[in-house]
Amino acid sequence: MTQIESAKANIQQLEQQISRLLDMKHKLEQENASLLARQESLVVERANLLGKNEQARHRVEGVLNRLKAMEKAC
Repeated sequence: MTQIESAKANIQQLEQQISRLLDMKHKLEQENASLLARQESLVVERANLLGKNEQARHRVEGVLNRLKAMEKAC
C-alpha cells in the first residue's frame, strides 16, 4: 500500500468515526431533551402532590382540633 493509499484509508476511517460521533451526538441530544422534559414533568407533579399533601394535613389538623374541642365540651 502506498503512502497515498494509506492516507486515503486513514481519512476514510476518520470520516466514518466522525459520522458515528455525529450520530451519537444527535441521539444524546434527543435523549437529553427527553430527560429534561421528563424532569420538568416530575417537578410539576411533585409540586402538585406537595400541595395536595398540605391540604390533607390542614384537613386532618382541623378534624383533630374539632375532636379535641368536642372532648373538652363533654
